[in-house]
Amino acid sequence: MPRPAGRRYAPGVLRVALTHMRHAATGGTERYLNQLAASLAERGHEVTIVCRSRALPPHPAVRFEVLRPFSLGGAWRVSSFAEAVERHVRERSYDVVYGLGRTWTQDLIRLGGGLQATYLELAHQDTLGTWERRLSLGMGKHRTILEIEARALAPGACWRVVCNSQRVKRDVVLRYGRDPGEIEVIYNGVDVERFHPRRRQEGGLRVRAEAGFGREHTLVLFLGTGYGRKGLAEVLEAFPALLRHRPAARLVVVGYDSDGKRHAARAEALGISAEVRFLGGRQDPEDCFAAADVYVLPTRYDPFANSTLEALATGLPTITTEDNGAAELIQDSVQGTVLPRQRDGTSLERALIHWTEPEALRAGALAARELALEHTHVKAMEQSRDLVERCARSKRARS
Repeated sequence: MPRPAGRRYAPGVLRVALTHMRHAATGGTERYLNQLAASLAERGHEVTIVCRSRALPPHPAVRFEVLRPFSLGGAWRVSSFAEAVERHVRERSYDVVYGLGRTWTQDLIRLGGGLQATYLELAHQDTLGTWERRLSLGMGKHRTILEIEARALAPGACWRVVCNSQRVKRDVVLRYGRDPGEIEVIYNGVDVERFHPRRRQEGGLRVRAEAGFGREHTLVLFLGTGYGRKGLAEVLEAFPALLRHRPAARLVVVGYDSDGKRHAARAEALGISAEVRFLGGRQDPEDCFAAADVYVLPTRYDPFANSTLEALATGLPTITTEDNGAAELIQDSVQGTVLPRQRDGTSLERALIHWTEPEALRAGALAARELALEHTHVKAMEQSRDLVERCARSKRARS
């Protein structure tokens, strides 16, 4: 379709649509969306965010197309938005359409949340309360998402699939038969100035004081929303063994879970409630990391947990699992520990004991920061912007 009459476009300027149902200031995919939109706009491209709900624009030149088709319930809302996106991009002459969510009409699709099929297999049950399990609540929405995922990732459905870890790339190849050459891996990036060890002296000490802990304590941080999927229960079970070796160890839990009281009750039953603080959801993750010495995230499934890089950037040795795509960056026993999916009950205990040893902690903190400096958000945006521009060149060559 020709470009709208009456508009003039400078040579090299691309019209780019970034599609995602939710535009907001918070959230991993939402942060990526805002950073990429701003990066492309700064490059001089014309950027439109196609969404169902929006917040403030990330750059003065970024435009919005808000699509709000009628729907009732989560499943219908997801499918109706995907259909609305399909109609919208057919009516416009975008050079590149980059899907960041659950849509099937795009040149590029980024799987920031990994594959829904894998999430359901590995982690979904751990996110549910008792009644949700019994009633199978929300399964209609999950089936809809699986159908959209299969359509979006079918061979030939788009020019490139973008994954944030090799783990997700392998998953796409195995589940949907995509050619590995059509899958790009662009690791998430971190703001190494926002997440910086220098914050320990102010924001970090403030958070410690709020938790009731002092400089003399060795502080282990768990930060994540959805305690079941992120593995908090395993951390609580391992903590009494750590306290026997490190009496000055303390645990701070940051994040929200609707079943949080159950975890607090378990801490009390284990006899560690005096050494554990539940701080709830917060808006200052940079200071929470700065308050800590070690970060622990034994997640059931994370395509790439941003908190991993945020912890490393702050100088925290990080304990996570092979089911976290970000674990691909960590050298075991250098910047942290990567726990296997099949592990015995003492694996996490041993890792916590090792990384709270002063000499290991000092060496790990330096190595963690050095690793994070190789994975900045500036680098990730340069790679993403380059991909968008390559996509446009490829489309021109094919047409």
